[in-house]
Amino acid sequence: MKKLLLLIAVLFTQLAFAQKTYIQCGKLIDGMANTAQSQVTLIIEGNKITDIKKGYVAGTAGDKVIDLKNKTVMPGLIDCHVHLESQGSKTSIVEGFTMTDADIAYQAAIYAKRTLMAGFTTVRDLGGSGVNISLRKAVAKGLVDGPRIITAGRAISASGGHMDGSVGFRDDAFNHKFGPDDGVADGRDELIKAVRLQFKRGSDVIKIASTGGVLDLSEDGAGAQFSIDEIKAVVETAKDYGLRVACHAHGAEGIRRAILGGVTSIEHGTFMNEEDMELAKKYGTYYVPTIIAGKSVADSAQIKGFFPPVIARKAMEVGPQIQTTFGKAYKAGVKIAFGTDAGVYAHGKNAMEFQYMVEAGMPPMEAIKAATTSAADLLGITAKTGSITVGKMADVVAVEGDPLTDIKIMRNVSFVMKEGKVYKM
Repeated sequence: MKKLLLLIAVLFTQLAFAQKTYIQCGKLIDGMANTAQSQVTLIIEGNKITDIKKGYVAGTAGDKVIDLKNKTVMPGLIDCHVHLESQGSKTSIVEGFTMTDADIAYQAAIYAKRTLMAGFTTVRDLGGSGVNISLRKAVAKGLVDGPRIITAGRAISASGGHMDGSVGFRDDAFNHKFGPDDGVADGRDELIKAVRLQFKRGSDVIKIASTGGVLDLSEDGAGAQFSIDEIKAVVETAKDYGLRVACHAHGAEGIRRAILGGVTSIEHGTFMNEEDMELAKKYGTYYVPTIIAGKSVADSAQIKGFFPPVIARKAMEVGPQIQTTFGKAYKAGVKIAFGTDAGVYAHGKNAMEFQYMVEAGMPPMEAIKAATTSAADLLGITAKTGSITVGKMADVVAVEGDPLTDIKIMRNVSFVMKEGKVYKM
């Protein structure tokens, strides 16, 4: 009897592993070709794509068939700039003093699921309190639903910079001086320590700010705040640990220094000039524009009391400019990866960025590639995801209609699969 039960268990296990999923695609944008394919079937085994066939294939008895014949199928989308721990509101500054890490974690789990349901199966979280590292682990273990997360943990800036949480407050408002442990560092030695601390805590990427920002209480969001030598110290240390460096930068000089310092990507790039664009092309630096964040803060700045006056002023100066800069950078040939700064605006609306990219002159197919193959290249995960390719993770999304003729369709993802598991259908 025991032998029979053992045999049944073995056969059941073999059948479970043998089951395949056949996704029948009306149209397929694979993330690589410049045109969509018609009537294609993806074959999924476990968490990977194992075959791609022309026409509609149904498999054999016991296999699962997913009918997406009336949809356009694409690789899981990638957002290279999010902040899953928070979401901008009138009370954001106060919440920084009232919310515990547990509060942040519960909130972040909701935002992570919302992002996944919008079709984004991978994100790069560019800074929070460090809860984002725990969230990454929870998603990887299957404890909460969310996208695959590559995270910077806590971002790094100079004293008085974008990540210095004491800016705008009286000197004795905090019970300690902010330093590398808080992501505030000056000079080579402190910056090296700050990078090493982030690696120690589990960060996958390093995020720095070479200029000020909009949503801090400093007077100027555009001025350069690190020397080239300081940025090189960050990049060299990160490289030693196998990490890439993303750089928040608005002003032209801060962008120039960051590119010369060797960062992997420029985030926002609001006042990037022609010299910066040529340098980005020369060094192969990616540009992650976050147009939607600029538009969102500019809109919020017009609501009385939404922001303190200093932030409202900067939002009106910076916000409307990003889309124009993006259009120039695209035409100049700068490498572009999709990123939105989700958290500055409401999570789950990430796909609105596609519309703004197309409005600025990028063709729909190029915009989709920016969120698939280009984004995967920036993050160093092309072997895992970013295209519909045999051997890659089964990250698959679908929309009704043709986004190549109406890019707004990207805002209504109706099917989401991550690593072979269906989350939305």
